[in-house]
Amino acid sequence: MELRTLRYFLAVADEKNITRAAELLHVTQPTLSRQLSDLEDELGTTLMIRGKRSLTLTDDGVLFKQRAEDIVEMAERTEQEFKGRKSTISGTVSLGTTEAVSTHELVKFMRIFSEKYPDVRFHMYNAMAGTLKEGIDQGTLDLALVLEPVDTARYEFIRMSKKERWGILVNKDHPLAGQECVQPEEIMDQPLILPCRVSSRKEILNWLGCEEHRLKIVADYNLLSNTVLLVEENMGLAVCLDGALAIHHSPDLRFIPLDPERSLRGVLIWKKNHVFNSATSLFIQMIYRKELQVRPNAAFTRGLQEWKEGKEQGK
Repeated sequence: MELRTLRYFLAVADEKNITRAAELLHVTQPTLSRQLSDLEDELGTTLMIRGKRSLTLTDDGVLFKQRAEDIVEMAERTEQEFKGRKSTISGTVSLGTTEAVSTHELVKFMRIFSEKYPDVRFHMYNAMAGTLKEGIDQGTLDLALVLEPVDTARYEFIRMSKKERWGILVNKDHPLAGQECVQPEEIMDQPLILPCRVSSRKEILNWLGCEEHRLKIVADYNLLSNTVLLVEENMGLAVCLDGALAIHHSPDLRFIPLDPERSLRGVLIWKKNHVFNSATSLFIQMIYRKELQVRPNAAFTRGLQEWKEGKEQGK
């Protein structure tokens, strides 16, 4: 299976028409049709259902499209990385982020790094922690900023310095909007909007000191974007982190911290024993050495030393 074949397949999948795809690829229609047929024979499955005017992906075709996109993206990134190895520091740092105060901290590091290495490009992807970790595991992301807890057996990490506080998000006209903090008994009977993440939900229930079935839960959310609209419409109180609210600020909303306080921190993670391009390695090094001033775990210290030794040998 060649990269060219994958690009042919992706073009047809996007255009849903072999003739248009052939024009874009500058190949003949019979050549493109033969390449697709050979690909299906090689995989032993049907990827597309051919209609009179358009093509439709089968379930196997949808799965193969996802895999083909990942493979082509990684191949293109690798090509760009090696093109720039012998000249200036260049390449792409693929970075996933979740909604958090630490995202603001991370963006400042990105600006500093970009000023020093203007040929480096950042590819940013915003998603839930589970999706970001999948990206790290599959190699489509270099780094990911997620929230505690983190499986330290699977990832190297740097714990960010900013605190992420739990609280409730209310409409400015809500009776609780003027309070400096909120206690469990004050929201037990209120309509609530809770995060989907299991660890977050557990933390909230522990603070409330009750089981989930006793609560009036009107909605669940993964990212806070659309939840802000529900709170503005007085549909309920959203239990969230102040960092997520900072990203989706609205003058019609109020954030009230929980009492007793519940907080956690953002964590920058990456795959253990993974060899990065020079840009990503330098970005990690900058955050560790110049900005956060934190003590990394032993595995990171060892990896950083090996990277330095390898760089010196390459001079």
